Amino acid sequence: MKTAAIIAEYNPFHDGHRYHIEQTRSLTGATHVVIVMSGNFTQRGDVAILPKHTRAKAALQNGADLVVELPVAFALSSAEQFATGAVTILNKLGCVDLLSFGSECGDTEILKDAAGAVHYAQTTDEFFAAMKSGKTYPAALQSAVEKYYTDDVVGVLTGANNTLAVEYIKALNESGSSIQPFTVKRIGAGHDEHILPCNESLDLHGKAAIGIKSASQIRKELLQCEKDGKSGDYADILRLETAILAKLRLMSPNQIKRAPNVHGGLENRIFKAARAARSLSELYFLSKMKRYTLARIRRAVLCCFLGINVGDVKIGPQYIRILGMNSRGREILGAADESAVIDSSLATLMKKSDLAKRQALLEERCTNIYSLAFEKRRVCGKEFTEKVVVL
Repeated sequence: MKTAAIIAEYNPFHDGHRYHIEQTRSLTGATHVVIVMSGNFTQRGDVAILPKHTRAKAALQNGADLVVELPVAFALSSAEQFATGAVTILNKLGCVDLLSFGSECGDTEILKDAAGAVHYAQTTDEFFAAMKSGKTYPAALQSAVEKYYTDDVVGVLTGANNTLAVEYIKALNESGSSIQPFTVKRIGAGHDEHILPCNESLDLHGKAAIGIKSASQIRKELLQCEKDGKSGDYADILRLETAILAKLRLMSPNQIKRAPNVHGGLENRIFKAARAARSLSELYFLSKMKRYTLARIRRAVLCCFLGINVGDVKIGPQYIRILGMNSRGREILGAADESAVIDSSLATLMKKSDLAKRQALLEERCTNIYSLAFEKRRVCGKEFTEKVVVL
């Protein structure tokens, strides 16, 4: 038994994701594949277009064996915290041999070098000076790495998938994990490329999309299909727009500052923007600061809206929640560390400890809000009524 792990959002699942699973099995000899997947909210600061159990089913139908959930506080966090949360879950599972991730470079050794470079660069005077001058975190990191490392290492940090891969390796190193990193070279369309007419898209409730398009482009097509009345029932953050603006208008700068990764005056910027903005796009635009990426702004806004604070990230994942599995998934669970807190029932998991209860109640609250992001609004309580996917 050789178990490979993949950290993903599958928003939605498409052929590139299926290719990654297939290549992971083929190139590593993995007999079992476990996925740590974001729930109903994603790292770009948005709602997931399809519910987590639907996306888990799609993964299981296309090569995965076990899908477990990344708690919402980590799913809506920085790349570093996103990676740390997911790796913590894999370490607790106790039976994972390797972590497979996509990258533009396709070279695990270069990514390892880059991870070491980033770890060092974060401690240098150049990095802190760049941050103090108003550069974004990625730009400050890039300038510090450029000073000390060769072009091949520097070049790695320009790719979005490479950058996340570096964070996975850092998380493995910093946790002292025995899990070995492995990368699959990313193929397919870049961001927003490969546009197909609406009627050429497949129903993604359990099927992969035609062609290897970017997930962002597929989301655009699916939401357009829904608007045109052709197909689908998809979540759209714009359906929460008024609620988000209303919530932020009721918050003080100190309350906003409690959200993860909000500091350096960003709380004041969001506070003022919330009182002037009449749409989400305007809120993001007015909140934007030179030193912060748009994705960071979106995450901060959504965390404020959902009531996620710094403490929710600091406590770390308190349990491993199963979203779906097949017979090989059961074998993974059979090989898991006996001390690991694992279950598919949130009601059961929240009884394990006070911190587990806190994390579970946050998940419930966020899903209750997510249920309003659909054209056909859904009732509260889905966290306690949705059944684990078993294939």
